Amino acid sequence: MTEENFSDPKKQLRRVMGLWDVLLFNVAAVLGPRWIAAAAHNGTSSISLWALAAVLFFLPTAFVIAELSTRFPEEGGLYVWSKQAFGEFHGFVAGWTYWVYTFFYFPGLLMASAAMGAYIGGSGGASLAQNRAFLMAGSFFLLFIAVFLNIIGLNVGKWLQNAGGVGTYVPLLMLVGMAGYLWHTHGSQTHFTWKNLLPTWNWGTANFWPQIAFAFTGLELVSMMSEEIREPRKTFPRAILGSGISIAAMYIAGTFAVLALVPASAVDPKSGMFQALAAGSVILKIGFFGVVAAILTAVGNAGGIGSTVAGVARVPFVVGIDRYLPAAFGKIHPRWRTPWVAILVQALISGAILLAIQVNETVNSAYQILVDATIILYFIPFLYMYAAAIKLAYRPDRAAGGNAVLIPGGKFGVWMAGSLGFIVVLGGIVLSLVPPAEAVNKWLFEAELVGGTAAAVLIGLGLYFRGAREKSRVAVADSTRHEV
Repeated sequence: MTEENFSDPKKQLRRVMGLWDVLLFNVAAVLGPRWIAAAAHNGTSSISLWALAAVLFFLPTAFVIAELSTRFPEEGGLYVWSKQAFGEFHGFVAGWTYWVYTFFYFPGLLMASAAMGAYIGGSGGASLAQNRAFLMAGSFFLLFIAVFLNIIGLNVGKWLQNAGGVGTYVPLLMLVGMAGYLWHTHGSQTHFTWKNLLPTWNWGTANFWPQIAFAFTGLELVSMMSEEIREPRKTFPRAILGSGISIAAMYIAGTFAVLALVPASAVDPKSGMFQALAAGSVILKIGFFGVVAAILTAVGNAGGIGSTVAGVARVPFVVGIDRYLPAAFGKIHPRWRTPWVAILVQALISGAILLAIQVNETVNSAYQILVDATIILYFIPFLYMYAAAIKLAYRPDRAAGGNAVLIPGGKFGVWMAGSLGFIVVLGGIVLSLVPPAEAVNKWLFEAELVGGTAAAVLIGLGLYFRGAREKSRVAVADSTRHEV
């Protein structure tokens, strides 16, 4: 390894991911059985919301990510794009909020994953899905596995993500097949009409709307690892197209399937998929079916956690190289060539929040606070991403094209895609502040949600200005030495 490579940590990374690795990574990162459960819990109108979100949000977002990731295939993805468009400060805000969202996202994902894992014991284990001690133990076990595999190397960790993509998709295919058969032979538990499929609005369900958009996010994750992907300009667009179609179709089909087997009012918003599988297995007298699906989904959830750990950790890694976070974040493990400090800090803080959020909340209410805080923090960098796509469309290098995959329609197409995405995520931030109907104490819910997200942003700003002062001091010292 050359001296130049030692001086630039990014050059020590290895290009280990190909097309199928990226496609399955996207499936593991985006497709979430818990969002199908949440949609089914909300009722039949969720099905039309899936279709609307796919057309008005998922498709424009895929276009934006495909263009930015092929024009700027650099480690750090969204952070780099925002910095290119708006400068160091806004790049940091985008990168910081994107990293911090995982502190809240992991606990929610871990709780949902542990709840689904309860069904590995069959229908008799369903009660564990509401058992706080079981959820905590299962959550920390899954977090440990994902962190360990990603620290020892993406060439190992990618197999967790690959298994996660398969383990997420196959059980949902099993659910759809079972539901289709029982719907045909025994009828549906839910009556579907054109009228009840249309979107409905009320303040009790307004909090759910942003979750539909959030469920379609995650395609940007793998772009954080651009310098660890083989031929990124070819790989990204193919993987985005293949995974995007399969994900949108499964969200719609999966929601139909759950509602065909379980009435909306009885669906658990965390583990409703397995309620449906358990209900169908009882009717068909094939209990092993649900157990197999639960085992596969446990692998899928571990892959989803692993993909998020792998992708998001690259943001503080690159910010650490830029010295806006402590320099330790920019260090590469000498043996495994991974940003191990960023991964470890991310996991430790998420674990602390997982414990803290249990205070004075029911399991479902604590879960909802995590989901809403996640959405608010996560959507802030998305606002930057859509705005960056529009601003960077006016740079001369876009006209040159090269190997980049550009949004069709020229600047008008960029404005359409960027504006649609911007409006959806801004609306999602606002609606996430509305307490859900099941919140026990709406004022406490609001205080924990707003206070937690505001504190996360303020801490980041403090770190940025500390880093900016340190960079300025070093620059002055270097200038003085050169003059001498």
